Amino acid sequence: MTADEWQAHTTHEAAKAIGEWLEARGRLHQPIRCLTMRELEAMAQNAISRFIVLTSQRIAERPNDSVSRRFSTLLSG
Repeated sequence: MTADEWQAHTTHEAAKAIGEWLEARGRLHQPIRCLTMRELEAMAQNAISRFIVLTSQRIAERPNDSVSRRFSTLLSG
């Protein structure tokens, strides 16, 4: 998987995590502007968590890949 393909994949997975959080929260009939800061932060946390999980898996599977090395530095920093 190229770096661009991987980025598209992680973006898609983060979007799924946000969607799952929104569905679990309920009240889907309300506009997004009704979300509180706490809810927005929870949504962001889910997306970030999914990114970290996928990145950790990529680093474990392809530790010598240049993208993996960059992300390893990012996550350890």
